[in-house]
Amino acid sequence: MKNERFSVIDLGTNTFNLIIAEPDEKSFKVVHREQIGVKIGQGGISKGYITEAAQERLFRALKNLTRTIQAYQVESDRTWAVATSAFRHAKNAREIIQKIQTDTDIPVEVISGNQEAEYIYFGVKTALQIGETNALVVDIGGGSVEFIICNERKIHWKKSFEIGGQRLMDQFMRTDPISELDIQRMEIYLESQLLELSMMSFNYGPKVMIGASGAFDTLSEIEYRREHGDEHIYDFVDEFHHLRVKEHVLSIDDFHYICQDIVRNDRDQRLQIPGMIEMRVDMIVVATILIRFILEKLDLDCIRVSSYALKEGYLMRKMILG
Repeated sequence: MKNERFSVIDLGTNTFNLIIAEPDEKSFKVVHREQIGVKIGQGGISKGYITEAAQERLFRALKNLTRTIQAYQVESDRTWAVATSAFRHAKNAREIIQKIQTDTDIPVEVISGNQEAEYIYFGVKTALQIGETNALVVDIGGGSVEFIICNERKIHWKKSFEIGGQRLMDQFMRTDPISELDIQRMEIYLESQLLELSMMSFNYGPKVMIGASGAFDTLSEIEYRREHGDEHIYDFVDEFHHLRVKEHVLSIDDFHYICQDIVRNDRDQRLQIPGMIEMRVDMIVVATILIRFILEKLDLDCIRVSSYALKEGYLMRKMILG
């Protein structure tokens, strides 16, 4: 009997994420998750290429993830890799993708920023009820950030901006902790880059931010550990610090408290924050400043954190449409 499992690898700029799932009524049941920090944008993303060192990390990670997929006996025609910002813009992306496909026999689809935003929307919708009130979905990657103004029924507007965490770090994180001057420089830059987001938010009036992907997982875990310590922590996150719950609500007050703790401390001090993980300890600084900027600019009421994003939305589409 043919194995009904599916697998998707999200080839992100900072992290490679694997999901293995099987059909479950109108959705899917997650069988296995895994993530490996690769930082393929490090040292090259702002110059438009993926460095040799990053390629070594990339292929080492893929070797491990391919081994996992084989161990779970997922058929090759039900396994896909989806590539985002770093692969969209790197001059040497084509040759790297060819080597990935030759080495792993996994088809790689490089998706546009618009497609990425759409898949994120489908992922979020699979995890939680967005509701009739308009919300702003935010996914902060290493290379790009996706914004989607939407409700349960439709997307009003979506756009991908090349202002991801690695790019912002390269431009603005000249010291650690980041200086007040560089925070101001970054906020002026964000103001200029996100004019369309401000205009569309004025038109559609989102009230809530829905955060998807890594930085929001980490902020949620920090908030949970601050409130509950280690009690039942592995009911809340898995071994890779991905949310087990499909949704977590983060109050604005809690966010600002955590934000201050992250921004004012250096790397070693940030690592001492319960819930912080080494894979995100650097990029979380600029990600948190970006989130704070959006919350204040758009006067949003709270942050709903979705445990599903791009890879889950991509998986849903593949399971439905093939």
